[in-house]
Amino acid sequence: MSQRNAIFPTDRHALYDLHKYSPAVRSGDLLFVSGQVGSRPDGSPEPVFEDQVRRAFANLRAVLEAAGCSFDDVVDVTSFHTDPETQLETVLRLRDAEIGEPPYPSWTAIGVSWLAGFDFELKVVARIPAAGGAGG
Repeated sequence: MSQRNAIFPTDRHALYDLHKYSPAVRSGDLLFVSGQVGSRPDGSPEPVFEDQVRRAFANLRAVLEAAGCSFDDVVDVTSFHTDPETQLETVLRLRDAEIGEPPYPSWTAIGVSWLAGFDFELKVVARIPAAGGAGG
């Protein structure tokens, strides 16, 4: 069995060790990113929903950058929401600032009842650009 090629951002938060998972795993030219939440470095959630979403995107960006990727390389997004009806407008507004122009990645939003103390989570698959090449 081959060893997993785990990717960790420079400033990793406490949840990776606490819950024993890798932020991302590379397989060939694909990057499978674990769900990123709006956690502070100590693993606690941002208390304000908008700040939690901003931090989830920042945590995701850090993992992508650690693998040599950007949001332009993301091909698939799954987002998890504890109250989609009231949260979606905020998420879409902040998403527009992060994801950029079309073409957009595929995206599935799922309503859930529990996210371990968080209200929003992002899980993505990205294509890792060839060395020296541009993403996208």
